[in-house]
Amino acid sequence: MKTDDLIAVLARGVTPVDTDATRKRFQTALVWGVLGALAVMLSGYGIRHDLAQAAALPMFWVKLAFPLAIAIPAVLLTLRLSRPGMPLGKTWMALPLPWLVVALMAIATLAHASPDERLPLVMGKSWLSCAFNIAWVSAPVLVGMLWAVKGMAPTRPALAGACAGLASAAAGAVVYALHCPEMQAPFLAVWYMLGMLIPTAVGAVVGAKLLRW
Repeated sequence: MKTDDLIAVLARGVTPVDTDATRKRFQTALVWGVLGALAVMLSGYGIRHDLAQAAALPMFWVKLAFPLAIAIPAVLLTLRLSRPGMPLGKTWMALPLPWLVVALMAIATLAHASPDERLPLVMGKSWLSCAFNIAWVSAPVLVGMLWAVKGMAPTRPALAGACAGLASAAAGAVVYALHCPEMQAPFLAVWYMLGMLIPTAVGAVVGAKLLRW
């Protein structure tokens, strides 16, 4: 068989590779994961009754922007970690910035509060359950993100799992914020961040085992 004939046989029936397959896979995971998170939040907690009034307050939008600003770079890092040899670049530097902003706001709030007001500002009314609620609401997103990464080829499975967990937790925190009545910066800096770190840790542990080749 001539070389040209061999090439023709090998090329027969070959279809073009979808260069957008990775984006579509993660998009599917995020859409279904967020829908699942909404279902968990609505069925288990419900939307806060004063949502319209709360939406008129600047801190309500800060509460939404805080986890959203973490979710975006976390998703981008997860995409990069899902591909062998893909450099992380400087995207990781954006991860702590939202928390630092909220932490500075928290320090300023506590500095201007009287001593007997400081602890209530940090603890709020739901500190016992907030972090675990965020982790629970984000669970469907985490399942979707790990599914998306599993279909790729991560060479650092624990780190990829951790980034997938952080992205999931941040998305879950945005959804949970529609229920949560807490809006003080000290509370957000402590308990929302802790709620996002729980799925991050879970993602790292699960990813180390599940995302291996």
